[in-house]
Amino acid sequence: MFRRTTLALAAGAAITAMTGAAYAASHESDDGSMDGASMNIVETAQDAGDFTTLLAAAEAAGLVETLTGEGPYTVFAPTDEAFDALPEGTVDELLLPENQDQLTSVLTYHVVPGAVMSADLSDGMEAETVEGSSVTVSIDGDTVMVGDATVTQPDIEASNGVIHVIDTVLMP
Repeated sequence: MFRRTTLALAAGAAITAMTGAAYAASHESDDGSMDGASMNIVETAQDAGDFTTLLAAAEAAGLVETLTGEGPYTVFAPTDEAFDALPEGTVDELLLPENQDQLTSVLTYHVVPGAVMSADLSDGMEAETVEGSSVTVSIDGDTVMVGDATVTQPDIEASNGVIHVIDTVLMP
């Protein structure tokens, strides 16, 4: 129960970060920078409200400081519903202290260095993640997929990067 609560708190932080990104997108400066964005990735996700598990996991893995840092980063952010779809016990197992390396690997597999907007994506492109592996982007009409996950909301800008909401937790 404690771990689930911690995960919920972390996810809340991610949601706040995502909402701030949306604000930032509407406040981009004339030179294309995100100087007008007032919230970082974590604050934006906390504000969005559907990333409690992601934020809790980031907290447990010690990644919140990184995601509030300078960046820029692109985060493919699974919703709480995406985490709920994992096999029972997966999240609790990942949150165990002895599994911190595995949790960190899973989370950093959702992060790409730099700010990659949806307009920068192309069908079949490979994007190297912070984890070290690559994810493949596929585009079919208006549907954009990253690995097995569908992007449900693209281009949520934050002061230190961009968030793309996805419907599935990616596993390296």
